[in-house]
Amino acid sequence: MLIEQTQLTPLVVAVLIFFSSLISLKFGLSVAIIEIMLGAFAGNFLGLKTEPWMLYLANFGGVVLTFLAGTEVDMQIMKEKFKESFLIGFFSFLFPFLATAAYTYWIAGWTLSASLIAGTALSTTSLAVVYSVLIEMGLSKTELGKLLMAATFITDIGTALALSILFAHPTPYMMLFLIISVLVIWLAVQFSHHIFSNPRLRNKVIEPEIKYIFLLLLTLMYFANLGNGHAVLPVFIMGLLMSKHFGETSVAKDVRNRLRTVAYAMITPIFFIVGGLKISFTVLVGAAVLFMALFITKIAAKFMGVYFLAKKFIPHGSMYTTLLMSTGLTFGTISSVYGLNAGIINQGQYSILVGVVVASAVIPTFIAQKWFAPVHSEDIVDVENNGKRL
Repeated sequence: MLIEQTQLTPLVVAVLIFFSSLISLKFGLSVAIIEIMLGAFAGNFLGLKTEPWMLYLANFGGVVLTFLAGTEVDMQIMKEKFKESFLIGFFSFLFPFLATAAYTYWIAGWTLSASLIAGTALSTTSLAVVYSVLIEMGLSKTELGKLLMAATFITDIGTALALSILFAHPTPYMMLFLIISVLVIWLAVQFSHHIFSNPRLRNKVIEPEIKYIFLLLLTLMYFANLGNGHAVLPVFIMGLLMSKHFGETSVAKDVRNRLRTVAYAMITPIFFIVGGLKISFTVLVGAAVLFMALFITKIAAKFMGVYFLAKKFIPHGSMYTTLLMSTGLTFGTISSVYGLNAGIINQGQYSILVGVVVASAVIPTFIAQKWFAPVHSEDIVDVENNGKRL
């Protein structure tokens, strides 16, 4: 008797996740890159299809990664380096947005609305990819890592605002989502320390602290879906404001480390594998010229927007910063899906945009890790280890 697809898919996904880890360790590449590439291979050559449970877990994985990234940002450094992070993040958004929208409208012949969707989708920097790479490289605690995550946050705010201002139509459910987000964030910031410091909850095998965090995240996801929005921005803000709790005691830091372990074991790999499954090689081959043109446009615009500022503010990590700021995944896919569902772009345009988004998550990250990782840079300072050089 043939095994049903719904029973086989989880096994195939588990195999992909396990072999991604082995390949990552073997070649020293980010596991996120390997997971995306194996996802694309499985989708195009093994017939693996996304299922509802995968899509939900993938969304949750992106939210968990975003929350963790927020907790890693040092508020003091963000205040001290606000000018640097704002300028890098803002121009990282603005240049690709304008360049891609202009190319698709005047050269590719897309409608104005479709061009604006393209500009929005390709203006992003993937916080999930940046965070994953920094964690694997051991740079998340450094001044460079924290500056990079802060700049990425600014970029994604620009993308979210562009999508909202240009296309979103306010509804009562959207207003409810905003109100619930503010309430959840306030409650989390004010009362989370009671959960993390409670000796009756500490070091229990049932992990009540992690379940508490999951409850907060799932609440934001539910009301975001209800309001036709996305939980990424409020989740990052919540992680950012809760970072003080995770930095206060070794117990709270241990909670974050355990959450990271749980997430990286199964949840976040599905996020990256699903990203790879969205690539259609057939569509990309059929529109290879446009695909390459949009990819080059995005990367070139990112370089124009980021490199010279990074050269000024992070002279020994400028190329690494520029390449990681060129990545895209979560918000790029969200913007493309919104455009498709709203009838602004067609299926072919959607596939091209998602293909470019995923390619930008893989290629710049690979180059950055292989040839420009600033492991020995004199600018890399471990801010949680008394400012010692790495």
